[in-house]
Amino acid sequence: MPALRLSVVQYLNTVPLIWGMLHGEQQGKFELQLTVPSGCADSVRQRQADVGIIPSIEYQRLDRAQILAGMSIASKYEVKSVLLLSKMPLTKVQTVALDHSSRTSAALVRILMHKFYARRVNFSPAAPQPDEMLRHADAALVIGDPALTYSGQVAEVHDLAAEWRKFTGLPFVFALWVGHDDVHLSRRHTDFAASLDFGLAHLDDIAVEYAPRLGMTASAVKVYLTENIDYSLDEENRQGLRLFYKLARETGIIPAEKELYFA
Repeated sequence: MPALRLSVVQYLNTVPLIWGMLHGEQQGKFELQLTVPSGCADSVRQRQADVGIIPSIEYQRLDRAQILAGMSIASKYEVKSVLLLSKMPLTKVQTVALDHSSRTSAALVRILMHKFYARRVNFSPAAPQPDEMLRHADAALVIGDPALTYSGQVAEVHDLAAEWRKFTGLPFVFALWVGHDDVHLSRRHTDFAASLDFGLAHLDDIAVEYAPRLGMTASAVKVYLTENIDYSLDEENRQGLRLFYKLARETGIIPAEKELYFA
């Protein structure tokens, strides 16, 4: 089979999913394109990639798309890498700067404010530079490695997976492997699963390689990948995903909900 073109998020939380493609038996079976979450969705939509690890909200915006079963980037409780930094209590926030590389987390902030805090808030896209974002807004959404390594001082830091869990009792699914239905993802499921299994079996290697890049300790990287990120797409995660889509529709983020179609 020809190599599939994959659009992949260039954050630490994606590395276990593609470790086998980089260092294991899946090498050569995939062509990897690294970008930010919003770029992954655009690449799949524009057919520049066959499959992408796309923001979960973007599944609802793709026609004839299918989800690779069994895998995701999710969090059961705290995620540590999707943060709302605020200069004041959320009940007083009026303006929020949204990292323009985010789509799922941006939707989650809108739901959080509208549904759970009953706040009418002005949102504006911004480059992922937390201090600069906070100069122009009451709060700032920061995702991925910039959030994971943020060391600034603000009045409040809200972990959005923890906020979602507090209000819903469910995990939150941030990203999914998604491709168009003519890609025949099911034929390659074994390779995707084996790549993740290889990554989870080599977390020590991943931690040693990525810790110095991020200014973290190897043990902190491993804790993040094992305790904060969940790579399954179990029934509890699917329940959280369906509720997210329901609330996104009710908030006007998407016009309708479509069912989960799995490869």
